[in-house]
Amino acid sequence: MYSLETISARMIRSAQERIKDIAIRTPLVRLNLEDTPAEVFLKLENLQPIGSFKIRGAGNAMRMADKVQLDEGVWTASAGNMAQGVAWCARQLGLKCTVVVPDTASEAKLAAIERLRARIVPVPFLDWLEIYRARQYKGMKGLFIHAFSDPAVMAGNGTIALEILQDLPDVDAVITPYGGGGLGCGVAAAFRHFKPDTKCFAAEVETAAPVSASFAAGEMVEVEHTPSFVDGIGVPFLFPEMWAFARQLLDGALVSTLEEIAASIRLLAERNHVIAEGAGAASVAAAISGQAGRGKVV
Repeated sequence: MYSLETISARMIRSAQERIKDIAIRTPLVRLNLEDTPAEVFLKLENLQPIGSFKIRGAGNAMRMADKVQLDEGVWTASAGNMAQGVAWCARQLGLKCTVVVPDTASEAKLAAIERLRARIVPVPFLDWLEIYRARQYKGMKGLFIHAFSDPAVMAGNGTIALEILQDLPDVDAVITPYGGGGLGCGVAAAFRHFKPDTKCFAAEVETAAPVSASFAAGEMVEVEHTPSFVDGIGVPFLFPEMWAFARQLLDGALVSTLEEIAASIRLLAERNHVIAEGAGAASVAAAISGQAGRGKVV
């Protein structure tokens, strides 16, 4: 099981140097909205080359690997942002890349992966989900880049916190979308090292909120999952090693309704001219509702 020592301060600092030519340093801007309980800031990871933070963790994991590990390329299991993150980094580093996707993956997501020249292997959904636990799949060769449960990936994600602290040293709380937990745990680990009084929350959607339910129960629980347009987060269960880590690092989980998240997508477009997917807007919905408290919230 992971502990805070799994992702050391040195690992996160080293990751920042390691990926400086892979991930851009994204801006932190104020949300143009008055009369909110908190002063809300947006960390615009949607401005990364693939539209998400995933290239940070993927790039760090590949840069940390030795040449022998990369001789046969890299592969990952994902139907969305991590697939694009691994494929983008592999192309930059001149590596072969294979992405195992569920047979339910959308045509739009498959097209995005294909544009990055990755080989796509579709498999049944339950077989795909099992890869996250087994970390292997028949016929796959090369280095496996886990979408979230990997200290190198989480350390890469933690570089987001270093940038936030440079731009907003007196930040009171940070809210990160929680899917597999690699973003939330990576960012929270960095704050525990560098500014431990900052509150760190997971953002979830009402249609699948296992982190909130697990915190309430005091143990890992499974919940009902209803598919929705918020498809970047929202799963029925947690992975044991990630729950062990999350319960050490996070101050809780904040749940928003589909209506609140849809309204936040519109708000971001109207007030800040930012186009966000549902998972990203979930954090904004939680912040403007006051669930993370007052003060400065990212």
